[in-house]
Amino acid sequence: MSSRPQLPERAPRGEGVPTALDGLLVVDFTRVVAGPACTQTLADFGAEVIKIENPDGGDDTRHYEHADLAGESAAFVSLNRNKRGIALDLARPEARAIARELIQKADVVVENFSAGVMKKYGLDYASVAPANPRLVYCSISAYGRQGPFASRPGFDPITQAESGFMSLNGFADGPPVRTGTPIVDFATGMSACNAILLALLARDRLGRGQHVEVALFDIAVALTGFYGMAHLMTGLNYSRQGNSPNGSPSVGVYDGSDAPFYIACANDRLYRRLVVDVLDRPDLASGEFGDRRSRTANREKLRGILAGIFASDIRDNWVTRMKAANIPVGFLRTIEEAFNSPELRERHRLNQIPHPAAGSVPNIESPLRLDLTPLVDPVAAPMLGQHTREVLRKTLGFDEDRIAKMAEAGVFGAAGSKG
Repeated sequence: MSSRPQLPERAPRGEGVPTALDGLLVVDFTRVVAGPACTQTLADFGAEVIKIENPDGGDDTRHYEHADLAGESAAFVSLNRNKRGIALDLARPEARAIARELIQKADVVVENFSAGVMKKYGLDYASVAPANPRLVYCSISAYGRQGPFASRPGFDPITQAESGFMSLNGFADGPPVRTGTPIVDFATGMSACNAILLALLARDRLGRGQHVEVALFDIAVALTGFYGMAHLMTGLNYSRQGNSPNGSPSVGVYDGSDAPFYIACANDRLYRRLVVDVLDRPDLASGEFGDRRSRTANREKLRGILAGIFASDIRDNWVTRMKAANIPVGFLRTIEEAFNSPELRERHRLNQIPHPAAGSVPNIESPLRLDLTPLVDPVAAPMLGQHTREVLRKTLGFDEDRIAKMAEAGVFGAAGSKG
């Protein structure tokens, strides 16, 4: 049985150091992956993000099966850092009134409900913008908020399948494969964050906010990248090529005598350095292997030669020699190996932070770095409804009697009626 990795405490940021998004208020109606990934980035850099959840179970990711600590799932913990969580039953008019009050004070609203839900509650952009014209309102959906597919439900793997993106993943002799992580969700979250920041920059110039939209399907199409563009240029239907783009024999996975590694000699200069300086085979740098097109045309023959050479020694020796020759090479690691690697540990990507129920939870640092306005000190993802009363008191100015009456009326759900 494997044990939980031991992680260091996180070093605090400098005292008095500013944040990039200080003073920005974000009302977050999102759940699952794309929306929470977007709002977590805003929270990481100083925005006050208030996450609104249904009191009956909350965000779906709270119950994902990957792993949990004290009932808090790995998915939820990984996507909701630095947010304050409140529970509101939006089926009740009092809860919708609270949501509208928060939106009136907000700089940003982010939502990823099914089509028509926010309008049903009177919380869509058209309904709330007149009272807050500087509001930036971001809608995330599978197929957009307009057009004939607006009402279609969809998730990351569906858009991977329908966009052609999945057809590019896997090996030529096997079926299409979805990516292990929900890459379309994560890319959509990043794109939504970019769209919000662009709209905030525009607000500074134009004096007003706007409605921005990001659709998973559109992002999946964009992720087809130069293969999609090449199809438009040639009409060819590009497909799976495994670990070697365009079948290049000098890019991909090879096996040492004990373990695999990945090389990426994608141009003539790097390839020549590989076969001459590392393999001591200058004969492989001319003739039928002399340039990239020739190597691709003779890829199976060259791949067999390289595989035979690499099988003659252990992986570490090959990787050491290639690194010394400044050739792009890497170990083919498992998650466990990667998370124990010097690249990850020495860059201080992993630590642990306090959690009210679990004691502490692991933390994977944001990949973004800003020297002048660094990340805030991370706070673990909130328990369901953890900050409801605090937000109502401090952000909206409600008194205790008003909060108590709302709790008794079930505005915060059954659990919120206690305490």
